[in-house]
Amino acid sequence: MNQNEDKKLCTSTLFYISALYDGLLGLAFLLAPGQIFDYFHVPPPNHMGYVQFAALLLLIFAVMFYQIARDPLKNKDLIIYGILLKISYCSVTTVYWLQGTLPGMWKPFTICDAIMGVLYIWVQMKLAQKPTHE
Repeated sequence: MNQNEDKKLCTSTLFYISALYDGLLGLAFLLAPGQIFDYFHVPPPNHMGYVQFAALLLLIFAVMFYQIARDPLKNKDLIIYGILLKISYCSVTTVYWLQGTLPGMWKPFTICDAIMGVLYIWVQMKLAQKPTHE
């Protein structure tokens, strides 16, 4: 396997994992938001539609991550939207975390999304480099 194939395999794996992660979270919060909030003893918002809309957005991003995973070179222009998603989520949750008001249920997602965001940036930079020929 040459360096370009390695790069594609690593990128595909990252985005397959991302598709699964966001897809499962999206499904869980779409189908059972009340149970999740109850389990973590977190008061839900005044209407579950807010949570379910965000869950549907996660499902849309999961489809996008799946498309990137299938062909990272062809779909590399979509990676920026994943970066922006992770920056958006992490910037909001990190502010609340630093203020001491972020419920614990959101902290693991913040950490995972921050790691994914950094990896997406790394992949974006690697894909922008000229391919090497071996």
